[in-house]
Amino acid sequence: MPVCRPLGQGIYEVRTDLTHNRIARVLFYIDRKGRMVLLHGFLKKTQKTPAEDLALARRNKEKHEGGLQ
Repeated sequence: MPVCRPLGQGIYEVRTDLTHNRIARVLFYIDRKGRMVLLHGFLKKTQKTPAEDLALARRNKEKHEGGLQ
């Protein structure tokens, strides 16, 4: 699996392996000013990115985009 992958709607996931067989994920997007905006981070417990975590990242992206106007 790549270190970084797209999840759709401009959101990407970057992963890292931690000690004790834990896996951390950070969801982010690149805003129109070219900045990487970290939307949500969590410890992953399943193969698939949980829908709740992705929904939270999408809401945070909308909030951030709304503040740029």
